[in-house]
Amino acid sequence: MKVFKVPNIYKSDLISSIKTKRKNEDRFKKDFSPTLLDLGSVQIFLARHFGFCYGVENAIEIAFNTIDENPGKKIYLLSEMIHNPQVNADLKKRGIVFLQDTYGKQIIPFEEINGDDIVLIPAFGTTLEIEEKLRNKGIAVEKYNTTCPFVEKVWNRSQQVANKGYSIIIHGKPKHEETRATFSHAASFAPSVIVNDMEDAKLLAQYITKKKHKDSFESDFKNRFSPGFNVDTDLKRIGVVNQTTQLASETQAISDFIKQTISKYYNLSDLTVGDNFADTRDTLCYATNDNQTAVSAMLETTADLAIVIGGYNSSNTSHLVELCEKKLPAFFINSANDILDNKLIKTCNWRTKEVSTVENFLPQSNLLKILITSGASCPDILVEEVIDKLASMFLLTETLLSIKEKWLSEI
Repeated sequence: MKVFKVPNIYKSDLISSIKTKRKNEDRFKKDFSPTLLDLGSVQIFLARHFGFCYGVENAIEIAFNTIDENPGKKIYLLSEMIHNPQVNADLKKRGIVFLQDTYGKQIIPFEEINGDDIVLIPAFGTTLEIEEKLRNKGIAVEKYNTTCPFVEKVWNRSQQVANKGYSIIIHGKPKHEETRATFSHAASFAPSVIVNDMEDAKLLAQYITKKKHKDSFESDFKNRFSPGFNVDTDLKRIGVVNQTTQLASETQAISDFIKQTISKYYNLSDLTVGDNFADTRDTLCYATNDNQTAVSAMLETTADLAIVIGGYNSSNTSHLVELCEKKLPAFFINSANDILDNKLIKTCNWRTKEVSTVENFLPQSNLLKILITSGASCPDILVEEVIDKLASMFLLTETLLSIKEKWLSEI
């Protein structure tokens, strides 16, 4: 896999050493057990896979190279490059201006840009409509496009499914940039509709089976179906794709449920159901799969709590918190600054995005066990800073330094 040039400000010698050693020992990714950092009275278990993924590193390299190669030029970002506040803040400091917020609300009107300007497309991609607007302004869209290849893979899969006459169901968060982009591309190929979760899938099933009248479809799926969508004809043959950062188990459950609904309603066998339900397989990216599998394996370790680091509006990070929360207390933080002291932590509710301060988050114990992971858009240096903060709180900085020296000497 290609190695990208990522700024040193995002790197951690400790985390790089751990990842390199684990990769060398497990090149075929069969061992998902966590890595133990034993500080004595505090044990930290790091997930096997976490941090920057291929798409994020690709986007960061393009963005920083674009800045370096175009001094004096106006450089815009269509919206957040990735869902990480530190990276986006760094880009702003380097002079990049954001055209939209993460929900597509315009900050700088398109009328203010011209063909001499540079517009970076974020890793999530963008809609065909916005691409056309930029081209009409003379913007070289393809030249500064950082869309993740795994997002583009979903678009290609949508086209393949559409070419065979299937409509497309997109499992994704309707307001998320990636979902909006995927919906735009899918809708250009075939009738398309977005489902947010299993409840939406069950609601859609009522239209597939004619249990709900088509007249209420427009209100039930407002702003989530393509123009001209025909409930009578467009729900007979379906393929499911997804936002690449969704929870793998939920996407699979939704896909299985829709398939079973169609099979039962049309009285189809396992051999003939393919005529009505396309085998899209899983369109989640490798990093989402690896990170979620690593968290599931990490949760087999007996521990007191989990800390998940990343941007609060990061979909893939939120799902890691969701997985952890099912087994033990889980705290969703942006950085080490959110650990206020050994009694207080600032954490984000992954569902509501409400940030609150929790008291006495660390249990009284002679041996404290903490699980740590981070999202695919979180720099490794932020993970090391959290480890440093925990060590200093328990006066274990010297012990941690010895552990760091040991890891660095082994690479």
